[in-house]
Amino acid sequence: MKKILFIAIIFLGSFSIVNAQDDANKAERIQALKIAFITKKLDLTADEAQRFWPVYNRYENDIKEAVGENKNGDVIDNEEKVLNIKKRYRPEFIKVVGQPKANNLFNSEREFRGVLMRNLQNRQAQPKPMRLRRQK
Repeated sequence: MKKILFIAIIFLGSFSIVNAQDDANKAERIQALKIAFITKKLDLTADEAQRFWPVYNRYENDIKEAVGENKNGDVIDNEEKVLNIKKRYRPEFIKVVGQPKANNLFNSEREFRGVLMRNLQNRQAQPKPMRLRRQK
């Protein structure tokens, strides 16, 4: 009985590790898609991209930190924090890529989230293929 319990614990532990790795891979893929999407939408040159992405990464980290601190807090307060961060970074984005592209950045982020959500909803709505089991 102890062996079975031990094997079950090992199996479940390894399953959760694989799940965590899958989640990390998904997050990395989504981040790569976001970078490509925003780069294309803003039509960044190589020079602009080199100056833009470090600023954008700081901006994104500040947003994650602000929302993460108050994850279960008031939604309006969180939105206000995000808006204040956007206002604080906007002049930096304007310096790097100019006014039109800085304005387009926030629209591009919103558009990416919409595309991502639609893709996830479409995947969930599609029926999963049946797997045939081999007969012994």
